[in-house]
Amino acid sequence: MSKRAKKNEARVEDAEPDSGAGSEAKRSKKTGGKAVKEPEAPVLYEDSPDKLSTPDGRAANLKITSWNVDGLRAWVKKSGLDWVREEDPDIICLQETKCSEKALPAEITDMPEYPHKYWAASDEKEGYSGVAMLCKTKPINVTFGIGKEEHDKEGRVITAEFPSYFLVTAYVPNAGRGLVRLEYRKGWDVDFQAYLTELDQRKPLILCGDLNVAHQELDLKNPKTNRKSPGFTPEERQGFSALLAAGFVDSFRHLYPERPGAFTFWTYMMNSRSKNVGWRLDYYVLSQALLQNLCDSKIRSKAMGSDHCPITLHMTL
Repeated sequence: MSKRAKKNEARVEDAEPDSGAGSEAKRSKKTGGKAVKEPEAPVLYEDSPDKLSTPDGRAANLKITSWNVDGLRAWVKKSGLDWVREEDPDIICLQETKCSEKALPAEITDMPEYPHKYWAASDEKEGYSGVAMLCKTKPINVTFGIGKEEHDKEGRVITAEFPSYFLVTAYVPNAGRGLVRLEYRKGWDVDFQAYLTELDQRKPLILCGDLNVAHQELDLKNPKTNRKSPGFTPEERQGFSALLAAGFVDSFRHLYPERPGAFTFWTYMMNSRSKNVGWRLDYYVLSQALLQNLCDSKIRSKAMGSDHCPITLHMTL
């Protein structure tokens, strides 16, 4: 079995969304003497210059980066840490690490820039799920999971408490190929929202990570062909709408409500990344109370090393 075949087999339980890229090839030929519409030129995303102050002029003093690395050990070998050092965030959150704590590479466990490191992994499946949080400043407290065993055994959430906010990093479960986990995902959305709402009642929060949903049609290249794909079902989109209605804000769409082509995930197939046939699955979601502290929410689409790109948040806190 080839390495690619093994990888595809290993990810059945977390099936990637369908890019819809294959339809482009069908439109690129002439048939029956009649010209068929050529594929459109890709809409490439260009990250605008970072805004480093709030609208009322307060300078940014907190920088957080989040990245679904699609396998921590492979990402380290692809020089992911070099990019992190160049970006130099105060906190780096990683999802889909697929690595137990005992198997972590020394290149990341020994990083002196981030003396406070926290890891969560699946209890039952080696090489599945997993999240991490690396901090320059020690949090007041760190917890793992959301307090429900059925969810917490998969190692999907780390919460760090800081003096004026909570930071939650999450790798939200995928509905799976054939939507086999859609009912589980719907239950997760309800329980996760309840967890976040309880935190928000104590102090405002920042949620970051791979939330495994493209909320609006603007958030993926091919909405029409993906309405039954994991990440774009009506149920998953409604789950995210319910979260926003509960008092939270999608920071990127708050700042850039109509920005097209702003994707964070591209399947490895069909040259999807070079064509920007992608999905926006990675988010910073903020408590309403933190909007006044928001400077910018960035998509670093040129950073390589995973099938996702990193995203960066600038705040004044």
